[in-house]
Amino acid sequence: MRKSERHQVIKRIIQEKTVRTQEELLAELKELNITATQATISRDIRDLKIVKKADKDGLVRFELFTEVSATEEQTDHQELFRQMNEFVTKVDVAQFLTVLHTLPNNAQLLSASLDDYPLPGKVATIAGFDTIVIITKSNNDALAVADFFNQQIAL
Repeated sequence: MRKSERHQVIKRIIQEKTVRTQEELLAELKELNITATQATISRDIRDLKIVKKADKDGLVRFELFTEVSATEEQTDHQELFRQMNEFVTKVDVAQFLTVLHTLPNNAQLLSASLDDYPLPGKVATIAGFDTIVIITKSNNDALAVADFFNQQIAL
């Protein structure tokens, strides 16, 4: 099967079914007698701009990336602020790092939302089970990010 044909099948699967992992996507392809390796699927996901997004139940699933309109961006920011208030339990600063402590199993979801939000000096976010590390360009940027969170959430 050619790459373009496989891409069309993957798009259809993502749009029609709930797929949460690459393994589930591989299984769906296998049911259609399409053989692909994990590395191939990883490249396809990148090429097709497939992203992980929380569904209405808060569970992460694959979706095709779409450009965000101003209204959708505002809604996304409202969702980010809701998640911040619901999940963040503590904010710390360590030099150029801002550390967010969250309720268990919520760091990755919040971190994914933060990736699209323009924080001052943000270089990257890294999430674990209940901790997010926001890497900034300077100590002052880390303090500004911590102040932002402390102003937005009621701890």
